[in-house]
Amino acid sequence: MSDPVDATTTAAWGRLKELRSSYEPDLRAAFAQDPERAERYSREVGDLYVDLSKNLVDDEILAALVELAEQTGVPQRRDQMFAGDRINVTENRSVLHVALRMPRSESLVVDGTDVVKDVHEVLDKIYAFSDLVRSGEWVGVTGKRIETVVNIGIGGSDLGPVMVYEALKPYVQPGLTCRFVSNIDPTDVYEATADLDPETTLFIVASKTFTTLETLTNARLARTWLLDGLRSSGAVAEGDDAAREAVSKHFVAVSTALDKVAAFGIDPENAFGFWDWVGGRYSVDSAIGTSVCVAVGKENFAAFLEGFHTVDVHFRDTAPARNVPMLMGLLNVWYDGFFDSQSHAVLPYAQYLHRFAAYLQQLTMESNGKSVRWDGSPVTTDTGEVFWGEPGTNGQHAFYQLIHQGTRVIPADFIAVATPARPLRDGEHDVHELFLANFFAQTRALAFGKTAEEVRAEGTDEAIVPARVFSGNRPTSSIMAPALTPSVVGQLIALYEHITFTQGVVWGIDSFDQWGVELGKQLALQVTPAVGGDEEALAKQDPSTQSLIRYYRAHRSS
Repeated sequence: MSDPVDATTTAAWGRLKELRSSYEPDLRAAFAQDPERAERYSREVGDLYVDLSKNLVDDEILAALVELAEQTGVPQRRDQMFAGDRINVTENRSVLHVALRMPRSESLVVDGTDVVKDVHEVLDKIYAFSDLVRSGEWVGVTGKRIETVVNIGIGGSDLGPVMVYEALKPYVQPGLTCRFVSNIDPTDVYEATADLDPETTLFIVASKTFTTLETLTNARLARTWLLDGLRSSGAVAEGDDAAREAVSKHFVAVSTALDKVAAFGIDPENAFGFWDWVGGRYSVDSAIGTSVCVAVGKENFAAFLEGFHTVDVHFRDTAPARNVPMLMGLLNVWYDGFFDSQSHAVLPYAQYLHRFAAYLQQLTMESNGKSVRWDGSPVTTDTGEVFWGEPGTNGQHAFYQLIHQGTRVIPADFIAVATPARPLRDGEHDVHELFLANFFAQTRALAFGKTAEEVRAEGTDEAIVPARVFSGNRPTSSIMAPALTPSVVGQLIALYEHITFTQGVVWGIDSFDQWGVELGKQLALQVTPAVGGDEEALAKQDPSTQSLIRYYRAHRSS
């Protein structure tokens, strides 16, 4: 695999530095001078209409950004990813989440294996299982149909499924709900199960290796809850055989470690596998999404996958100057490298996307929160902006003040749909239209602001004029779709996957490893005996950790 190109040594980077030094953002003037700016700077991919016109760029800057992509090898590395080359160099793995949504008619052979064929074999198994649960043919140990599916995972095994489930709630089968457990804090599993009936609850334990500490701890707690509940009601008898039968009816797994799955009590036939070329944060469209498939059904899940593939094809086949995720990734590099932005807001004006920003935090920051490049050398630029956000209009009454009038430029992506899932009226008013009026108004206000002259013209006291001035020139991208369908949700996820990829290549980062999450987990295993009272283990800790553990042990109620 070729070494990364140092972006700061390219002609394009030098040109961008030169352009930035003389560029004075003035979106009012830009739109006044070019009435076609909105049309020229808007793009379409699948069902997504993406307006980039309110970004702090002109034609020269955009051209230089496209040159930067070419000179840092973004198109070439993209092609290597789609071909199955081992671009995850620190783990010597292919990166093939794009294969998870390739249609059955396609083929991709990697190391002698047609991975698309393997994907659809697992999908067929998931679809068959989904049909059984949804039809009521799959029943618990007492013969009652399943009413609640509890997904137990963490990281990508939780954030993806819960986000998509929430986004697609209008498509969930009536009488069937999903819950999600991830945190090892026992409160999480307690709250998720406290009001459930063990006879109608099914658990999906998602762990590739079936060794993930948090997931397996929660799975054992769930198994205990299930067996205690069934035994206390007299639904099952005491004894190992009865326990094994109950677990086999109420637990399935997403894992490839079939021996460990069986040791837990789950029938290996009810384990759905995936591959080492699927990173956790890129896995919701794999077997990790089994809970979503059960909830919305195989037809909707297939549409979800088709949405991903639509954007994949666009990213793979479209020239950089028209390539939506590539352009958006380049804009992020522009703000991060030349405006010291450091963070990026994602603001969905769609309540069902209320977990989207949380999902993107793992996708973007676990991927690009790196300070070394894929050849082991230090990065030469800032990397990995902080992604954050909440749904509008909630955010307007919380942190929009910072975006409008703070000291830093914070790029923001606004997301909305034309047709709501739950249209309601307040008397004569269409509430969704009121909602979208805020969406349109916020991007306008951020772009064009409000001058001191405009504030004075409203009769404002001169002493408070400065406080009511909005500088404008706060960059936004607007993403709209006809409705929040399964396909559109897939398109949105794929869009940000490829945005993240583009940034990583420009920075020379391996966006597909995550060594930074390992150290704390390893140390937690070393610290655990000290927390439990092992004085020898406590003595091995640093003074601060010792002090904190002693405080815990002194103040914990028995």
